[in-house]
Amino acid sequence: MPSASVPLETFVETPRFAGTCYRAANWQTLGETSGRGKLDRHHRAALPRKAVYVYPLRVDFRTALGVAA
Repeated sequence: MPSASVPLETFVETPRFAGTCYRAANWQTLGETSGRGKLDRHHRAALPRKAVYVYPLRVDFRTALGVAA
């Protein structure tokens, strides 16, 4: 079974950075975080929002992860 670490993932803090270098290097944008963080207990956005970028290490990364295209 192939490893689940086929795509690389990174987060860019959008209020501070534009993510220009990732877009120029053909990283794909998946969306944006809610800004709540994993330890949020009060359901409020206390952290800055971040853009989520992924870069596939293999052309067939969807097949390697078992995801239908």
